[in-house]
Amino acid sequence: MLLSEQAYQKIDRELTKFPDDQKQSAIMAALTIAQDETGWLSADVIEDVARYIGVAPIAVQEVATFYNMYNTQPVGRFKLTVCTNLPCALRDGVGAAEHIKKTLGIGFRETTPDGLFTLLEGECMGACGDSPVMLVNNKHMCVRMAPEKIDAMINELKKHGGAQ
Repeated sequence: MLLSEQAYQKIDRELTKFPDDQKQSAIMAALTIAQDETGWLSADVIEDVARYIGVAPIAVQEVATFYNMYNTQPVGRFKLTVCTNLPCALRDGVGAAEHIKKTLGIGFRETTPDGLFTLLEGECMGACGDSPVMLVNNKHMCVRMAPEKIDAMINELKKHGGAQ
């Protein structure tokens, strides 16, 4: 067992939502719970989740590698995902990404040396009218991210970087 008892209890709650012959339906929720606790989904964590749910490890691996919200490699404490799809690109999404690259000194799929930030390029986040749009740790959407807002957000995250 690689996760905390609380994580397994959360997975148990998810499993109750589905009939016994459809446990695979809880894979996404279980992976989210595991990733929230561990920061990323190692092969061992993926196998542990599969074993706990009672499905084949390949079924969990397929989900973990298909959806971009799951990290199958280590990431920084703050994962910044910037939308650069065409609507956002036309409203300076690419410029926002370039500003973050310059500010943090990293490129896409890279992590700052202090382990605080990882920068990713994301797919459409469904808020094209509010672009540039980005997600922080897959859960907090930031809109209209002009350079000043980006700088303020990064500074605020740096302040809280050491806190768990």
